[in-house]
Amino acid sequence: MDYIHIGNVKIEKTAALAPMASVADRAYRALCKENGAAYMISEMISAKGLCYSDRKTEELCTVLDSERPYALQLFGDEPEFIAEAAKRLMEYRPDIIDINMGCPVPKIAGNGAGSALMKNPSLAAEIVSAAAKAVPVPVTVKIRKGWDEQNVNAPEFAKLMEQSGAAAVTVHGRTKNQMYQGKADWDIIHQVKDAVNIPVIGNGDVTSPETAEKMYRETGCDLVMVGRGSYGRPWLFGQIKQYLETGEIPSDPDLNTRLEIMCRQVELAVGYKGERIGMSEARRQCAYYLKGMPGAAALRNKCGKLNTMADLRELCKEVMEAVNG
Repeated sequence: MDYIHIGNVKIEKTAALAPMASVADRAYRALCKENGAAYMISEMISAKGLCYSDRKTEELCTVLDSERPYALQLFGDEPEFIAEAAKRLMEYRPDIIDINMGCPVPKIAGNGAGSALMKNPSLAAEIVSAAAKAVPVPVTVKIRKGWDEQNVNAPEFAKLMEQSGAAAVTVHGRTKNQMYQGKADWDIIHQVKDAVNIPVIGNGDVTSPETAEKMYRETGCDLVMVGRGSYGRPWLFGQIKQYLETGEIPSDPDLNTRLEIMCRQVELAVGYKGERIGMSEARRQCAYYLKGMPGAAALRNKCGKLNTMADLRELCKEVMEAVNG
């Protein structure tokens, strides 16, 4: 097994789980870790929210030892708040602090944080420098290709982040304006790798063991990160790991196993958040698991009406009956 090091943190060179708001919560991360994810990053945590002791923000900070190596990810656009929030995160014992400079959604980028920081490299550098000086763990940055096709600056931006104290950089091969549409540009990941001496994590359009291996080969990145390609497929991480080690592509789990994994994720979420919130969020999560099945549209409609674990078990029974006749 090959490994990379971010500061003093040792990570298997297989595949990491991307930080995804409302998807990569503790329940989903637990399943991805069990299935071979090499590195976990939290959902985005508001630096200001943490500094003002927002209870919902603190819930996002909880780290289980089973999830390590693990990063907590901050967003914000003020160096002093980022530094103070990073200090406060130390009570949760993260292995790494990651700073989001890639989120494209309007409520983040529209307020000067996330990918908007790629339009303000000097401020981004101040943020990284402040965070790196504030905490004893490595500080990393997640960026995009650039703001738009007329402002592609990932290589130069990454170099500045390195000079400001970043221990690694993750590059999503789309611009902010692309959001999640179109094809990810892997060449930009390669360009960033050539520009810096710190580890580079590649992100964008990894949906299978073959595409993970292809990203490693074509970009030279130090670690592959999987985001939307893992939705409803936490076993993908184990498949990638096996393929990289043996060249063999493992088969997908059978239907019964898939449904068991789905139910386990929902059970964990309900345990963490209570049935009302857990089941509300499960409606979308379960729809991912059922994608591609016979009668998937009708099944997704039923997912939208889940309110209790009993509803979920009844849905699983219907799925098995429909498939087995």
